[in-house]
Amino acid sequence: MAESETLEYVTEHERILQEIESTDTACVGPTLRSIYDDQPNAHKRFMEKLDARIRNHDREIEKMCNFHHQGFVDAITELLKVRTDAEKLMVRDSTIKRIVTAQTEEVICCRIQQRNMVTTVEKLQLCIPGMTSLTDMHWFCRVSQYRFCQIMAENLPRLREEIKEISMSDLKDFLESIRKHSDKVGETAMRQAQQHRTFNSAVAKQANIGHYDKPVYSFNGRMHTQNGLMIGDDIGDEEEIPTAQDLVDFSPVYRCLHIYTVLGDRETFENYYRKQRKKQARLVLQPQANMHETVEGYRRYFNQIVGFFVVEDHILNATQGLVTRAFTDELWNMALSKIIAVLRTHSSYCDDPDLVLELKNLIVIFADTLQDYGFPVNRLFDLLFEVRDQYNETLLKKWVLVFREIFELDNYSPIPVETEDEYKLVVSRFPFHDAEIEKQDFPKKLPMSQSVPQIYTQVKEFIYASLKFSESLHRSSTEIDDMLRKSTNLLLTRTLSSCLQNLIKKPHIGLTELVQIIINTTHLEQACKYLEEFITNITNVSPETVHTTRLYGLSTFKDARHSAEGEIYTKLNQKIDEFVQLADYEWGMAESDGRASGYLMDLINFLRSTFQVFTHLPGKVAQTACMSACKHLSISLMQMLLDTELKQISMGAIQQFNLDVIQCELFASSEPVPGFQGDTLQLAFIDLRQLLDLFMVWDWSTYLADYGQPTSKYLRVNPATALALLEKMKDTSKKNNIFSQFRKNDRDKQKLIETVVKQLRSLVNGMSS
Repeated sequence: MAESETLEYVTEHERILQEIESTDTACVGPTLRSIYDDQPNAHKRFMEKLDARIRNHDREIEKMCNFHHQGFVDAITELLKVRTDAEKLMVRDSTIKRIVTAQTEEVICCRIQQRNMVTTVEKLQLCIPGMTSLTDMHWFCRVSQYRFCQIMAENLPRLREEIKEISMSDLKDFLESIRKHSDKVGETAMRQAQQHRTFNSAVAKQANIGHYDKPVYSFNGRMHTQNGLMIGDDIGDEEEIPTAQDLVDFSPVYRCLHIYTVLGDRETFENYYRKQRKKQARLVLQPQANMHETVEGYRRYFNQIVGFFVVEDHILNATQGLVTRAFTDELWNMALSKIIAVLRTHSSYCDDPDLVLELKNLIVIFADTLQDYGFPVNRLFDLLFEVRDQYNETLLKKWVLVFREIFELDNYSPIPVETEDEYKLVVSRFPFHDAEIEKQDFPKKLPMSQSVPQIYTQVKEFIYASLKFSESLHRSSTEIDDMLRKSTNLLLTRTLSSCLQNLIKKPHIGLTELVQIIINTTHLEQACKYLEEFITNITNVSPETVHTTRLYGLSTFKDARHSAEGEIYTKLNQKIDEFVQLADYEWGMAESDGRASGYLMDLINFLRSTFQVFTHLPGKVAQTACMSACKHLSISLMQMLLDTELKQISMGAIQQFNLDVIQCELFASSEPVPGFQGDTLQLAFIDLRQLLDLFMVWDWSTYLADYGQPTSKYLRVNPATALALLEKMKDTSKKNNIFSQFRKNDRDKQKLIETVVKQLRSLVNGMSS
């Protein structure tokens, strides 16, 4: 019974739940009331059932949410994006509406203006005859009913002046702009001329001819206007350079000229234009103070001048009489004189040959550019000859440093060559040929030092540098050959010669170095003919051509060699003097030591070793040096005997001195330098020998008897010399009298000495009288 009731309640509760789930919310009340109308505990059971049903639905909802969650998230994201796009569309729609509204208003205004313009044109067509001849009252009467005609008649004079003022203002702006930008115009024109010259040079090389015609150009490029000057936004290839007419907007000039002509005041305009351009010309021709310091300074100066005259050339050809040929010629002649004066002054400040060369190239392009525009430029090419001299001077100064460095780094020793390759390397730099040396095995030595091939190479480099200036001067091969030879002569006879002379005079240059210098100059002298051939190969001008300048290198090296020889003689004598100063004779000695003095033997050994170095010198140089040394030694010894400070000499000292002279004679007879004939070298000591023999033998009777005879045994003994030495041997002190033995043995000998002295004095007095 109880189970059936429970089942009945469950079924009833299930029905009520289904009814609640499917019934509208407003009808739920009666259904719920029925639960409370049943048994008292029935609502509790229903609540349990309801809770169970709720939990079941919660589980189903949870399952469903889990299944559709990702789709829900994606949908929300897409919805947010759509909202953003929608906002943008709304803003864009609002903008388009405003634009359409504004354009609609503009269209309406334009339509109104168009309608007014059509009406105005119709009315003005009726007034055209009157406006073309306002002085004709017939026509003016027909249009006088229009107010604008009356206004024009009243304001026309003022309008004319305003038009003139406006056009003149535009012209002034144009003149100011062209003054500021003339360098741009000039730069463009000079680039055109340079390209034309390069093209002509290439053609001339191919056809072996050269001619200079006025260039024909074709250009394009995007331009914009700036105060009447059109500047290229993008100038492309070098072949597409705008012309001056492309760069400059001349419309202000044309417009102003036309207005002043129509208004009958052309002459005023012409005078004003010419006056202003003259002022600008003077400004353009004024260089900067430091223009000579860089090539850019010169380039800006030339660009401005070219730009000025390119503009004037265009005005001359594009207008009828605004400027005349006479006016432009006057301007050009004035400018040319100023340009030449400026270049003379500023180029003289320059001491850099590279800068002078760049200046020359600029002058050539400058002259070619203006020549293409019809301006005479012969004076500029004449100026280039002056600049060439300046260029050569700077080159010579530069090569002074080059030569000095070569001489300073030279070791003044023959060049050693270890292998065939080393030998070929040397002879490739310097034309050396010697059959004897070529036969020798390696290693071997070449006679000249390393400075010789270096000097030869640098002379060739100088010729190349000098040749650079001759390029593009439109000169013949003969003229270029003459320029090269003259400049090379200056290098040899002035620069190299001066460096050699200074080198020879330097204190640290010894005898060995001087000998090597003589050998070096000999080989350089022999190489001069190869320098002649070198220049001939460059210019293709035969040396046999009339008026061809010869190289003076032979005299340069001969003079240097002569100076080196003289310096050898001088240094040898100085060295001899140093040894002689070491002499320490005991002039009062009773008898000699029996051997030559030490200082003299050292001197002779030095001379022997020195003259061995002279074996590579030309024979006459070595012989002259040897003879000079022996003569100087002989004179020095004679001066030592006759020194006024030496008051007394003993016979023992004379004997010791004689031993030294004997060694000198033995040295001379040993042929220290080959080539002397007989006893030629010994004759250097003949004066000493005869004087010493006279005193050693005491042969006064023979001397006095044969004096003045060509066959005299003592022909080289001067009475004054004999008297001076005899005075030193007189009895001047009883304490130390070298003739004391004579007084002991024979007092008559003292009287004989006094007699000889008197006779010698008589001879000396006779000679002086």
